[in-house]
Amino acid sequence: MIVPAFLRRTTLSLALATGVGAGMAMPAMAEERELLNSSYDIARELFATINPAFKEHWQAEHGDTLTIKQSHGGSSAQARAILQGLKADVVTYNQVTDVQVLADAGLVAEDWQSQLPNNASPYYSTTAFLVRKDNPKGIHSWEDLAADGVEIVFPNPKTSGNGRYTYLAAWGAAEQQFNGDEEKIQDFMRDFLGNVKVFDTGGRGATTTFIERGIGDVLISFESEVNNIRQEYGSDDYEVIVPPVDILAEFPVAVVEDSAERNGNLDIAEDYLTFLYTEEAQRILANFNYRVHDETVTTEFSDQFPETELFRVEDVFGSWDDAMQTHFASGGMLDQLQRR
Repeated sequence: MIVPAFLRRTTLSLALATGVGAGMAMPAMAEERELLNSSYDIARELFATINPAFKEHWQAEHGDTLTIKQSHGGSSAQARAILQGLKADVVTYNQVTDVQVLADAGLVAEDWQSQLPNNASPYYSTTAFLVRKDNPKGIHSWEDLAADGVEIVFPNPKTSGNGRYTYLAAWGAAEQQFNGDEEKIQDFMRDFLGNVKVFDTGGRGATTTFIERGIGDVLISFESEVNNIRQEYGSDDYEVIVPPVDILAEFPVAVVEDSAERNGNLDIAEDYLTFLYTEEAQRILANFNYRVHDETVTTEFSDQFPETELFRVEDVFGSWDDAMQTHFASGGMLDQLQRR
């Protein structure tokens, strides 16, 4: 058995202390440290797998034993919890604006997106449709979701980054289909939103509604999530549809410097996020059906991810700030479209 260096040092110190006399102070054991990661609703199982790998990495490098705790919910709700006092050391969210609101409050560095590669997004995804066996409603594209008699389930865009991506993906696809004709886009979106059977507050609640309560013909969520659901609940009972036009969903991460410094965890927090870019972590992410940037892992999992035309939020809506103000603010386009 290989004995870690820090244990060999501790054993030697104990032997010396015994030889010199009982009056000498006992040596300190390895420090027990704790990190809190605030994350989005459907990432529980993902980080339950990543965290042990990082703990092993950290202990091998530093000798400290480490506890990692998770806080999960809709990403916007998680950001609000930090603003209200949740002492998270890092955030791993599914929408840029939920990190930016913490930067605007001085809790995250102003230049957080330039501190890590790929706009501080170590992995990415898109939206996809989970339909029931044999796809009885014939759903293949966003256009099909506005048809009469189709019942849709996805999280509320007011409370969920997941839900906002779905709304914006539908809008962007309609803009391409109708060549920017605003009236036709809005008509499509009214029909699309009118088919929503349940607006849950987060992605996990939407999954429960569709799978366990049996409500709806289609669940819209991140591609990673719908594939994970299909694997868990039966590949013969569900199908995953990735539409031909879709949205790039980035998963931004950042150190909550205010909390991490107070907790004495700045070194762990920075290393934790850097670890997400390693080949080991990228392979875990790909196994959870997330698209990744590491070329070796991307090649290895290439058959797992269908080709789709991805557009960025900035390409269609100008910026995330513009999208939030125009579509999701009180009285914005989402509210207007739901007034039938």
